[in-house]
Amino acid sequence: MPAVKGLLDLMRQRLDPVDGDGGTGFRGDGDLNGLPSPSGRKLRPAAVLAPLILHDGPPRLLFTERASHLLKHPGQISFPGGSLDPGDAGPAQAALREVEEEIGVSADHVELVGRFESYETGTGFQITPFVGVLRPGYDLKPDPGEVASVFEAPFDFLMDPLNHQQRSGVWQGQERHYYAMPWEDRYIWGVTAGLLKSLHDKLYG
Repeated sequence: MPAVKGLLDLMRQRLDPVDGDGGTGFRGDGDLNGLPSPSGRKLRPAAVLAPLILHDGPPRLLFTERASHLLKHPGQISFPGGSLDPGDAGPAQAALREVEEEIGVSADHVELVGRFESYETGTGFQITPFVGVLRPGYDLKPDPGEVASVFEAPFDFLMDPLNHQQRSGVWQGQERHYYAMPWEDRYIWGVTAGLLKSLHDKLYG
């Protein structure tokens, strides 16, 4: 499949090394709101994986829907990921650990391709995002304590600038602007949409 090879070649050329410092840029919730990134705040380190599926059809990205009983961001669409634990060797290991904990896919079934810009959230996290190809043969086993459902969305749709909507809402008494990329009955927005926009700019900007 030449298109798949071309996408992987592009990612290997444009994404930062997995073990690099990610020093080529910094993105954040403040990008659409006139706020600096990085802001200088003390941030809690976190990591996520954008799981890329290249087998059985056109390229897709895998997402989770957070469980409705969670205290933080219930029901929102996200990439597998979370805060770094003391035992993690670094962001890459944290992202792989979270993928296994949240959706049951072990590191043996993930090929890390690269990382893109760190992302500062309004809630005080510095997220290191990675792209990883899911190798065939994995079984999804979502943790019901964290994940309500898992779904895939077309990579081409998510990377199309025409689908990068800008919306606004009131948060803590102030109007805030954010990206949204609704797909079918799924509402991808906020940090996850911001990460997708950052990935697009890294690859095609």
